[in-house]
Amino acid sequence: MKRIFDFSLSLIGLLLFSPVLLCCAIMVKFASPGAIFYRGERVGLGGRVFRTFKFRSMTADAEQRGGTSTNEGDVRITGTGVFLRRFKLDELPQLINVLIGDMSFVGPRPEVEKFVNMYTPEERVILTVRPGITDWSSIKFHNEGEIIAASGIEDADEAYAKLIRPEKLRLQMKYVRERTFWTDIKIIFDTIATLFRTRAPIKL
Repeated sequence: MKRIFDFSLSLIGLLLFSPVLLCCAIMVKFASPGAIFYRGERVGLGGRVFRTFKFRSMTADAEQRGGTSTNEGDVRITGTGVFLRRFKLDELPQLINVLIGDMSFVGPRPEVEKFVNMYTPEERVILTVRPGITDWSSIKFHNEGEIIAASGIEDADEAYAKLIRPEKLRLQMKYVRERTFWTDIKIIFDTIATLFRTRAPIKL
């Protein structure tokens, strides 16, 4: 049932948001040199590595210039990238990952291999479900970049590991243990509510 829901809703979402996706693609293309999409490697169901679709919000050489975690003041983020990240528009292309079955709408956020290799045997339960666009930890840490920036820790990966990762893992394991279709629906609506509540409208 969940896979049918994911496939149907992602297909509808891609069609419905196609004008937005096109506008974002044009913005990325003309903002800075480089590809339109960022195809980062993440670990998914069963420990399989796949590539996520995201609009590129950082400079083309970002991975060579720093770690995987970022704060809101990261100099690698482009001007267009700041806007896309603020309103989570950079993540819209992940609808493609949901459509082809790499991801689900709701599930633990896919992690880079570096941090997955640090999972304890208990934490590896996270890999028994498809990763998702959103989950309880995404809602709680909707301002992840701000938390990292305010920490005063220079290394963003270190700040992430200390301040976010432990609670994120707890919430992800909680989701895996307690997941139901109606829990997924609640998470989707809570995510939308959080986005509208925490993102001030653009002042013209």
